[in-house]
Amino acid sequence: MALQSYRQSTWSGAALARRQTACRSRRVVVFASGAPARRKVLLTRESGKNEKMRDALSRKGYTCLEMPLIEHTDGPDRALLPSLLSEAAEQYDWVTITSPEAAAVFLEGWEQAGKPKVRAAVVGGGTGDVLLQGGITPDYVPSKALGKVMGSELPRIPGGTGRVLYPASVKASTDLQDSLAAAGFEVHRINTYNTGPVRSVPESLLREALTADVVTYGSPSAVKAWVGLAGLEVANSKVNACIGSTSAKACASAGITENVYFPDSPGIEGWVDAVDRGCRDLQLAVV
Repeated sequence: MALQSYRQSTWSGAALARRQTACRSRRVVVFASGAPARRKVLLTRESGKNEKMRDALSRKGYTCLEMPLIEHTDGPDRALLPSLLSEAAEQYDWVTITSPEAAAVFLEGWEQAGKPKVRAAVVGGGTGDVLLQGGITPDYVPSKALGKVMGSELPRIPGGTGRVLYPASVKASTDLQDSLAAAGFEVHRINTYNTGPVRSVPESLLREALTADVVTYGSPSAVKAWVGLAGLEVANSKVNACIGSTSAKACASAGITENVYFPDSPGIEGWVDAVDRGCRDLQLAVV
C-alpha cells in the first residue's frame, strides 16, 4: 500500500539543535534483517476501539500502550435518527456511513426504529465490520476508503428518490456530501455524534506515554488532544502515524511538521505500514 509522508526539508538553528539532542538521546540501530526492533507505540483511539491496531502491531513485535485521547458524545440530531430510519426505505435510496463510531450510533438508532430495511453504504471495511456485527450486511463499499470517492462512485437506484441520509459526526468534513451533490444526489445530513478530548489523563499514564517512539492518530481530535498534552516539540520528535490523510492534514494544521506518515487509503493495514515506515526512516529503537 502506497505511503506518503510530510517531512520538513529545512531547519532553523534552534530546531536543528533540538533534533540533534533528541537523536543523541536515542540508541540508533540498523535493521540487517528488515524486522522492526521492539518499540513502543501509543494508541490514542477512544476506549474499546484500539484492539485491531494493537493486535496487528503486537504480531509485528511492537509494544503497545493505550491512552485514549478522545471520547464521543451525542450530537444535536441524535434523537432524529430512529424516526428517519423508520422511513428510510421509502424516503432514501442510501444511508451512508463513514466511520466505525457512526456505524455504532446508526445501529442504536436502527434498533430503536425496529430494525427497518435500509440500503447501507459504508466507506470501508472497518465500518462495514461494525454493521455486520450488528446484523446488517452493507450493500456498497467504494473502491477507496474516502468520503469523496464514495460520493462519486455511489450507484444510482433505478426509480429511486435520489436522496441520501448521511448520519455523521459534528466534526466530519463536507467531502462526502459535496461529492454526492456533485453526482446529483440530494443529501440529508444529520449530526448524530460529536468527538472531544478526554476530560483527564492519569499523570502516571501520561509520563509513560511521553516515552513512546510512535504516536498513532485515528482522527483530527486525537491530534489536537496530543499536542495539548505533550506540546509541539515532543510531538515533532516522535513518529506520527495517521490512519489517513485527514488526520495527517490535522497534524500540519496543529504544527506537527516532522515525521508524519499515512497510507493512501485509510485502514488498519495501511496504518501499521505507516508505523513501520516511520520507524525504519528514523531508525528508532526503544531505550
